[in-house]
Amino acid sequence: MKIMALADTPDRMLWDCLDRRLLEGVDLILSCGDLPAEYQSFLTCFTRAPILYVHGNHDESYCIRPPEGCLCAEDRIITVQGVRVLGLGGSLRYKPGPFMYTEREMAARVKKLRFKLWRSGGVDVLLTHAPAYRLGDQEHISHRGFMAFRDVMDRYQPRFMVHGHVHKEYSANFVRARSYGETTVINADKRYVFEI
Repeated sequence: MKIMALADTPDRMLWDCLDRRLLEGVDLILSCGDLPAEYQSFLTCFTRAPILYVHGNHDESYCIRPPEGCLCAEDRIITVQGVRVLGLGGSLRYKPGPFMYTEREMAARVKKLRFKLWRSGGVDVLLTHAPAYRLGDQEHISHRGFMAFRDVMDRYQPRFMVHGHVHKEYSANFVRARSYGETTVINADKRYVFEI
């Protein structure tokens, strides 16, 4: 399965120029948040691939107008062609906002999903907005990751964790993909394609 992951910044080659070759062979699109709803809705017109999304910390507008034709994966396990995707959007709370959580709140979200995770036999992809703690995050609280995501990876060993939130421009030492145990952790900043 060919998966396109998107996060934070609309890709000019997809939205402005609409290079349809970039969508060829894509079976699933994962949106990691902080993208305009219109951008994701636009893409549904040019691909048959389902688009699953989670909320970023700046996605308050989704409360009024969510991306049309896309599936919200928040606190759900969605299976596409046998690939199980668990969605946990939002970031660490650094100011008031609907998609910001304390570490304890995120851990509680994960705990509520334990029966679903057991019933599904785990997950293949952990789809988040924020990174996991010390796996591509930054020191400042606004871009610090969640320890709860490391716990999910330790316990369920998904093949991939895909996140956004930390833009490539934020660091000269940006790393697109890294390993954590059995999981490949991918920062989807703008656009990234991988296979499972």
